[in-house]
Amino acid sequence: MRNYLAEFMGTFMLVFLGTGTVTLAKGDTLTIGLAFGLAITVSAYAFGGISGGHFNPAVSTAMLINKRMSMSDFVGYVIAQLLGAIVASGVVRFFVGALELPTTSLGQTDFSKIGAGSAFLFETIITCLFLMVILNVTSAKHGNSNFAGLTIGVTLAFLIIVALNLTGGSLNPARSIGPALFAGGTALSHLWVYILAPLVGAALAAFASRALGSEDK
Repeated sequence: MRNYLAEFMGTFMLVFLGTGTVTLAKGDTLTIGLAFGLAITVSAYAFGGISGGHFNPAVSTAMLINKRMSMSDFVGYVIAQLLGAIVASGVVRFFVGALELPTTSLGQTDFSKIGAGSAFLFETIITCLFLMVILNVTSAKHGNSNFAGLTIGVTLAFLIIVALNLTGGSLNPARSIGPALFAGGTALSHLWVYILAPLVGAALAAFASRALGSEDK
């Protein structure tokens, strides 16, 4: 249960700080990217020693494929991550309402400038890149555990900065599901992209990283 609680807290931190920066602080592109990146870094160092610091169903999917976790833990992790994201979005929704801001704008991910196919491809690519960094920096063979949290956070920040104008930069089904449930609209109808594309990207990264020796002992 400690592992699951750590995953809940880490995902809550990621979604609350990230989407809170979008909605409550009205951050610009750089600020939003850094908010998500630093949130994952802080969560990794605070809770990663307990659960491994996934905070993302795509990360857990890659870990399952590469046999770094069991199926039972995978299910528990994903449930905890989804609950963390949903609760965080509910809290953000409350304070957005308290400020009398539009409650349909909750930092949800969506695409309005490109088609669904392009959005799917883009989210697949950036998630694959993100997961390749995670799998290799945490590799028992050639990883660097001391700087893993920082490396992962910086990578996430840069990827979100690049992605913000295209898809909002999810790379994480839980991060998209939480806000979409409260915001509704096209964020909800387009949610399938933000669920499936990161999982495809995670699977590709798992196999590619294995080829690079990430799972060698």
